[in-house]
Amino acid sequence: MATPRCQKVTDIIVDYMKTMKPEGELEELCTEVLLALGFQSPGIVIFKLWDRWHLNNLPPNGLLVAVGRLIFCQGADPYIGVTWEYILHLLRMAQKEDDMLAVCHVLKGLVISARKHLDLGTKNDEIMDITQEALSIKAYLTLRVLFNRWSLRSNNKVTEEALVIIGHLFFLIPPSKLKNQVNRLTRWLMTLMSAKVAPFYISQCIFQLIDALALSGCGGINLESQLGNIIGMLFKQLSETVEDSNHHSVQNHSLALKAFYILTKLYNDRVVTLIRENVESKDPAKIVSTIQIFTDVLQKVPQTEQLKNEVMHSVIIMIQEDLKPVRRALLNFIEMLIQHDYLALPQGSIIINYVIKLSESDCSNEEDIQLTCSKILQMVTLPKLITLVCQPSNTLAFVPLSKMATKMALRARSLGQVPYLSSFHLRPTQFISPQKLLTHLVAFLYKFFGFTLRTSRNIKMVQMMLSAILQTVHEELQEREGIAVALSIVSMKHLKVTLDQLQAYSAILTDKNSSSILKLMKEHQQREWGLVCNIIYLSYSKIISESKGAIFMHLDDILAIVLQHYRNCIVEKDKNLKLEYLDALTKLINILSSQPMAFQFKFPQKIEIVTFMMELIREEPLNSISSSIRQRAMNFITNFRKLHPLTEVEERTELLQTCFQSVLCLPSTEDLQKEASSSQEAQATEDLLMETLQSLLRLMETLIVEMPSQIQYCLEHLNIWLNSQNDNERERAMWCAARILGFTAKWNNFGVEIKFSRLGCLVRLLAMRCQDPVDNICFLSSQAVYNLYRILLLQKQMQRKKQGLWEEEGKSEVYSANVFYNNTFEIAKAFAEYFTEMQLTHLVLTAMEGLTDSKATVSLAAAQLMSAVMKERGRDMIKIEEIVEGIVGRLNLQLEPNTKEETMRAMCLLAGNNTHRVVPMLLNKTLPWDRTNLALWKAFGTRRETTISVLQLLIGILEKLHSREESREMAFQPVAVTCALCEMLSGSLCQEAVQELYPRLLLAILHHLYWVIEQNVPQKMVVYNREEGPGRKSKPFDPTSCALEVVKLVFVAAAYEGVVVYANQHHCWDLLSSPKFYYIGIMDLTSGIVKNCEPAILHRILNLIRNILYSSNYHRRILARTFYAQLLWHRSVAQTVGQDFLGNLIKWTNEPNIIMKEVGLRGISNLALHPGQSESLKSQVPFLRDFLKNEARVTMQAVKSLRNIICFGKQQNTKVVFCSISKQLRPLINDERDLVKISATSALGHMLHRVHKFKPGAITRREIYSFLVPLLLSIQDNNTEVVKACGGALTEWTKVIGWSSLTQTFQHTTLSDHIQVLEETCKYLVGTKKIQLVGEFLSQSFDFLTSPQSFLREAAINFIGLTIKRLTMKRIHEDDVELLQNAIGSLRNDPVESIQSLVTTTLKNLDEYLNPESISASRMSQLSNNIFKVTGMKTSERKKRLFKTVKQERDDDDNQKKNIWNWLRGPLNSLCNWHNRRVKTTPLIIGNSDK
Repeated sequence: MATPRCQKVTDIIVDYMKTMKPEGELEELCTEVLLALGFQSPGIVIFKLWDRWHLNNLPPNGLLVAVGRLIFCQGADPYIGVTWEYILHLLRMAQKEDDMLAVCHVLKGLVISARKHLDLGTKNDEIMDITQEALSIKAYLTLRVLFNRWSLRSNNKVTEEALVIIGHLFFLIPPSKLKNQVNRLTRWLMTLMSAKVAPFYISQCIFQLIDALALSGCGGINLESQLGNIIGMLFKQLSETVEDSNHHSVQNHSLALKAFYILTKLYNDRVVTLIRENVESKDPAKIVSTIQIFTDVLQKVPQTEQLKNEVMHSVIIMIQEDLKPVRRALLNFIEMLIQHDYLALPQGSIIINYVIKLSESDCSNEEDIQLTCSKILQMVTLPKLITLVCQPSNTLAFVPLSKMATKMALRARSLGQVPYLSSFHLRPTQFISPQKLLTHLVAFLYKFFGFTLRTSRNIKMVQMMLSAILQTVHEELQEREGIAVALSIVSMKHLKVTLDQLQAYSAILTDKNSSSILKLMKEHQQREWGLVCNIIYLSYSKIISESKGAIFMHLDDILAIVLQHYRNCIVEKDKNLKLEYLDALTKLINILSSQPMAFQFKFPQKIEIVTFMMELIREEPLNSISSSIRQRAMNFITNFRKLHPLTEVEERTELLQTCFQSVLCLPSTEDLQKEASSSQEAQATEDLLMETLQSLLRLMETLIVEMPSQIQYCLEHLNIWLNSQNDNERERAMWCAARILGFTAKWNNFGVEIKFSRLGCLVRLLAMRCQDPVDNICFLSSQAVYNLYRILLLQKQMQRKKQGLWEEEGKSEVYSANVFYNNTFEIAKAFAEYFTEMQLTHLVLTAMEGLTDSKATVSLAAAQLMSAVMKERGRDMIKIEEIVEGIVGRLNLQLEPNTKEETMRAMCLLAGNNTHRVVPMLLNKTLPWDRTNLALWKAFGTRRETTISVLQLLIGILEKLHSREESREMAFQPVAVTCALCEMLSGSLCQEAVQELYPRLLLAILHHLYWVIEQNVPQKMVVYNREEGPGRKSKPFDPTSCALEVVKLVFVAAAYEGVVVYANQHHCWDLLSSPKFYYIGIMDLTSGIVKNCEPAILHRILNLIRNILYSSNYHRRILARTFYAQLLWHRSVAQTVGQDFLGNLIKWTNEPNIIMKEVGLRGISNLALHPGQSESLKSQVPFLRDFLKNEARVTMQAVKSLRNIICFGKQQNTKVVFCSISKQLRPLINDERDLVKISATSALGHMLHRVHKFKPGAITRREIYSFLVPLLLSIQDNNTEVVKACGGALTEWTKVIGWSSLTQTFQHTTLSDHIQVLEETCKYLVGTKKIQLVGEFLSQSFDFLTSPQSFLREAAINFIGLTIKRLTMKRIHEDDVELLQNAIGSLRNDPVESIQSLVTTTLKNLDEYLNPESISASRMSQLSNNIFKVTGMKTSERKKRLFKTVKQERDDDDNQKKNIWNWLRGPLNSLCNWHNRRVKTTPLIIGNSDK
């Protein structure tokens, strides 16, 4: 089928689909027809996508489906770029599922076709109509539109198709932009998994994302931070059941494994670690998936030692769990590991033992498992296997192991190898030693002693024996324990006596007068004091354990005595004594705290003891950790926690501050190790430090358990150390925070609500360290933040459960510590919903303080936190003024560049969410603004939402302040608005926002400009300074130039630079700067808009201005009407349905205001350019003709209107209209106003060109002749433009009249040769031999001799002089000569001397041209001549009449003839008649007689 027919059929089908909207089979048939047509020429169908009627409506779905399939056809490549551009527009419009699917058809075709060209390595610039760079931008925009405009969060066909498209887009998007989207994509995919979207589509999308990132060489930070979530999703995909009959099911499994392989190549160790985490789960499906991954991936990656250790550790965990559903997969994996020499690792024996266990002869394992075990064991070396056979622990597997060993030995022998047999050794039997027997005997004797005293009724003997046993030797621990056991047995019957004896014995510790300790050598005193203390406290412990409750009545007294022991110690309190005391006391407290009955009593001494422990902690040096005193003191407090009364808040605060000060301020591990004298001491110091930190952590956990609601205060006490300048202090503090929050998050039941009243400050405290210079602090911070998030999420879930609401699914899986790692934005996003307004504000105010931190990463984190919070919850912020002033104040300081940029972004987000509060504050700053304020406004133009919000407010300010007639005083705020716009629009990121508000913004700023130029602005008033680059001075702007700059920036920002170029060429800016010519500038500017903007933009402007055409504000009226009139230049505007354009324009021309008249006529002129207006405008010609005698610009516009009516009207109207206006138009050719003269002359040329096309008749030609003299006079002007216009008009005149020989002459007329051209014209005119035509032209020139314009008088003389020069004056009738002389001579006394001189010269020349004889003749001579004529006698040659003879002259001649020749009347009548015919002159008629 021929192309025109294809086009016609396509139009019919598409129009049918548009109007009838077929469905089902009929729609499919239409689509098939379009496909058949498109296979010949794809462009025919594809072009139908952007028909005009699709601008605001979606094309038919069938058309979209057809285009989607045709994109793959040969010949469709040149339409990829333009189709993609249009599809981006449709993506924003599609809302219904069917429409979305239809658009997906096209989009999928586009992305696949584009990828095909890129993958083939072709130069797509040559094949496709889009460059690779532009293609990548389109792909990125498509991804953003899909995310922002489509709701892709449910399980439906649209989501599946979108996943397919997005997967292909990954390969087209620039890697840098794709990496920035990883976090968002991951969260979205997790949401889709929760929505139960088909696994295949998710696996495919994940694989394509990872594959596309891997092609760039590295996955990026975001991918690494999301590894946990991505691997978790892939695990779930692998756990799906594989159905061999389902292609998608098989592909899902394969794609997931491929994704794991790529991830392992990118992040080997991290991925293996994350995979291993699934091994520790109890879910067999997860473990089997892990084995599958290991099996598939490990064979393709390098087998490093670290990798082997990680894998082996996972295998051991699985062996220990030994889940039955896992065995088969695990054995296959083990078989693969043995091939990679994993048995050589130290843990290899564990694998062998597991395999042997499964191969035991009485095992109930399935046969295939035993066969696999047999196969694995045969991979072990024969010596090793024989060793396993001989081990006693393998008795049950003896038979299968023996069979395998025999089989392997026989095989080796058959191969000529001698089997190796090792020797075996039995271990000797261990018998009980004499020392161990003696120990049992001693313990028995102490118990025997205790039971003996217990049965005694003699109290004194009991007292004596107890005193005696306490005085016995107690060097060995066994002896001390024996004494304590004996006392505890006695206390069961004699509690009071036992306690009294212990108290009396304890006097040895505090009584200097009676203590035997002081009698020892000094070096032994402290040890003895410690041993005695140990006996006493060990005895108390044993008594408490054996007591049935009676002891608890005495415990508070005991605790008081215990405390006095140390405070009243009689020996020097060195480090060892403190440790021994703490050890003994700790054992006592541990036993006490383990007794259930202890919680029924209050121990007032508890507070005193805790205070004492804090004293011990404070006494420890802060520059070293030589002892475990502080650790043991904290452990003691931890163990003491359960006893009542519980610690009060004030005491807890003091305790925490004391412990933090003592532990967190210790030197770093490296410094402590440097002080050590040996490597063993260094290792011991490191271990002690770690144990001390663990003790601190347990203490904190204790306090949290006691009062869960106080956790935030506990963490806030870490603030000093979290912000410390020492890395080790920050790291320890963050370690504590992460661990205590993790401990809290593990609680299964949040029965007591933990209120974080200062959540904002807490999040800020932790989040700012997520970008600490020390990487481990970043890691710990992410752990802490994640644990805090888990606490809040669990509390929320508990509350929802109590309220009977559904639990939010999948929310806990969205975030992880890896997500928060080095990602302040995600932290703020996660916590946003939990903040109250006050918490939000406090967070920002406190984060603001971190902007000036000396560490660049910390200050950047503070800025990022502010930015992220403002993005998520900016609308809920309070204290906006304080925040704005704080940010501005800090921006004035020397912030780090990255921090400053992010702070600007935060301010941008704040302004976007609180525009009506932030923007007025900044506008009220004194002009001109400093760099900080200018930078803020520039930042407002970098984010679409903020830009739109701020622009709308700024536009509103301009519209409101200028909505009514203003005073002549200079208002401040609108000028500030233009300064703000100068900065906002100078960036490159505001294009989309400006395009959305383009017409309204443009009109507002143009209206403001009109207002500004009418104000009395002081000279050199600077309101804005623009930086021109390094080393260059800033450029100052006054209010007018600032407003003009904004107008230019609006066009540039809206991607209409062509308008600016047009305005520069037509000097629009100068016109717009003048109140007098402002409206002319608007006309020219509108012309530029019409030439460079799309019709849709023009209609948007039209819709805005038509509401203010009759505004009470004069400025608005002028602006709107000028736009309105000039927009009619564009055909689509002029053809707008339902608009009474002509009616409005005529109304304006009737207004007294000259500008309104001109604007109305300009609109009529533009309206006349378009078809369909001919009849209505023809009727207005008489009305328009009246404006030809008006003010200059009004006259010019009237001329243009009439010109356009003639040039663009119907054929039959052209000549009629021309003839009807020629009388009024002719004087304008010689108008004293140059602009009017040029306009009229130029218009005449166009009119003549149009008239020439339709063969003018006699009447029309007569009118045309009348324009020659005015044109020949005007061409003598010294104005180049006048000469040029006359040359053009005369060129067209010659074409109409047929004087072709002069056409070239007039066509190239210039100012330098216009007189010569005039001379040639006169020569040609005389040479036509049409003497009376020459006379008519001379007569017409006589009228100009009386013109008030000296130029015209002089030009007329020139014309007359050059004409008579070419005439043979001797042959011209004397009367005509006399008429010429009189006409010329009338100017002898002209006020202009040059004219007088010219007249004299012309008359002189005329005399020379005449016969020297007397020209005049008497009446008698004339009568004689007549007689000769009548009688037929010869006389001299008859002279020609140049001008038409006057009627009265003819009458005089007749009377004279009657008197003289009366007697000859009869015979000579015929001669008289003949004579009359000869003398009579008739008007010359040229051409045919019809019109």
